[in-house]
Amino acid sequence: MNYEQQQEQEQKQIKNQLVVKYIPAVKKMAYKLSERLPSNIELEELYSIGIEELVRRSLYYDESLNDNFWGYAKKRIYGSMLDFLRGLDTISRSSRKLVKAIDKETTRYYNEHEEDPTNEHLSVALEETVEKIKEAKIASEIYSTMPINEQLHIFEESVLDNIEHEVIMEKVVVIMEGLKDRERLILQLYYFEELNLKEISETLDITQSRISQIHKNLLVKIRQTLGSNDE
Repeated sequence: MNYEQQQEQEQKQIKNQLVVKYIPAVKKMAYKLSERLPSNIELEELYSIGIEELVRRSLYYDESLNDNFWGYAKKRIYGSMLDFLRGLDTISRSSRKLVKAIDKETTRYYNEHEEDPTNEHLSVALEETVEKIKEAKIASEIYSTMPINEQLHIFEESVLDNIEHEVIMEKVVVIMEGLKDRERLILQLYYFEELNLKEISETLDITQSRISQIHKNLLVKIRQTLGSNDE
């Protein structure tokens, strides 16, 4: 084996070691994301996508440009998982309208009864089949894992096409400042600490239904602030 072959072999071993070292981190990332998703999304699917991207990042990694491999790779790995989720389904305009109607009726019902309405209640109230209600709720749950500006874009294309991410986040900060301390903490834990509803519920001793409603109400407030028609 000549010098070049030896160097190539050593580099291959280093990259293989990087993959092995960070497999647990990818598995943890996939698990935390899956906890925020409907049960029909398999953990193993996310894990597989993450590992593929981990291997890809190890091949492209140049230590002379970035001495922190995980810092370089983790956003791309997480992004690959989100890309997979985006590819599962594209919400149609009618489905977007139904998701918004479900959110509105759920908020009204929760404020009156302090619990979420059943799919059967939503079916009657919105004059849709239970199956369509379930499909819309699953789509909504998948997209709730996306960055907040992307969630807004999905449901309000006409309003948000020309609005920069920075502008949206400025609105988010202003709105969050006007919330109660507990509501603000819930959103902090959900969006920035990436805790799932169960973890937040156990931490703050508040129902998962209430946490879900606070999240949905924030999106409504942002849409209204940006000038969309939320009727």
